[in-house]
Amino acid sequence: MNDRILLVDDDPGTIQLLSRILSGLAEVQFATNGADALRLARSSAPDLVLLDAEMPGINGLQVCEAFKSDPALADVAVIFVTKHHEPAFEVAGFELGAADFIAKPVTAELVLARVKAQLRVKHLADELRRIATVDVLTGLINRRRFDELLDQEWRRARRSGAPLSLLMIDVDHFKLFNDHYGHPAGDACLQSVAQGLVAATVRPADMVARYGGEEFLVMLPRTPRAGAEHVARRVLAAVAALDIAHGASPSGARVSVSVGAACYDEDSPSWKPASTDSGLTDDVGAHSTPMDLVRAADKAMYSAKRAGRARAWLLDIAAVDAPALAREIAPHSTSGCP
Repeated sequence: MNDRILLVDDDPGTIQLLSRILSGLAEVQFATNGADALRLARSSAPDLVLLDAEMPGINGLQVCEAFKSDPALADVAVIFVTKHHEPAFEVAGFELGAADFIAKPVTAELVLARVKAQLRVKHLADELRRIATVDVLTGLINRRRFDELLDQEWRRARRSGAPLSLLMIDVDHFKLFNDHYGHPAGDACLQSVAQGLVAATVRPADMVARYGGEEFLVMLPRTPRAGAEHVARRVLAAVAALDIAHGASPSGARVSVSVGAACYDEDSPSWKPASTDSGLTDDVGAHSTPMDLVRAADKAMYSAKRAGRARAWLLDIAAVDAPALAREIAPHSTSGCP
């Protein structure tokens, strides 16, 4: 019972009746006025709202309009529970975004049927959103979702002055692997590598994505270069531990990866921490973008490939246009970027 329903009605008797009807179906919260309903919803969005049309202060139509104008609440389904039976009222409700209407006095069977129908719609919409952001083969988030999350983390880093690091990972000689073993084996290889990357990241905030083909990205929020180097070494070890044979590889007998790490932290030449006086952070990353971090990781990864593959290199975001400044991450080194 993970669904949450918000009941909004100025009549305690109606709230008690609806709560009894919905008990066992969902977790129920209630508010007796529109202002409290909006406060509760904004603190934690419900899955469904049952809303009285006539209330003192903010009426039901106004509450519905406030829900639909708030990006965080716009997708929450609203069912009006009302004594109004006029077509004009229902038209006004639908135009504001209402999902359905239940007439008072309510009957348990009708309430349950309509609530269950809206919860089914909500679950289907959630699943469609999930599918749209997940790579089907590996189960990792896809490139589109990763780009959205990277933008969010970049903005958060700008606000807080926190470091941000990124790893780009490419499976070495993957085309030769596919040609030698076949595409089903190639798919299985990518699935195993994806699992290895997830195992190499231990913090809940770290995010692993399939970026395309045999390329993966790992985002490391609040992580300076020393942490990025540590995770890069874990990635190399995790993939090596998979022990997947690669008989067609000219650089080794087992599947390996090349890793490029990019960093933006207090050791970066362009680093400007958040202001301790005003809290303003507009200077942080003012001349860089999230894609600069991706480009730096990409260039560091190609440096790793040119150096022989199965290794990790690091490049500061400030050196994105000077990839020659990339350096190899030594197996046990914690030194910073040049």
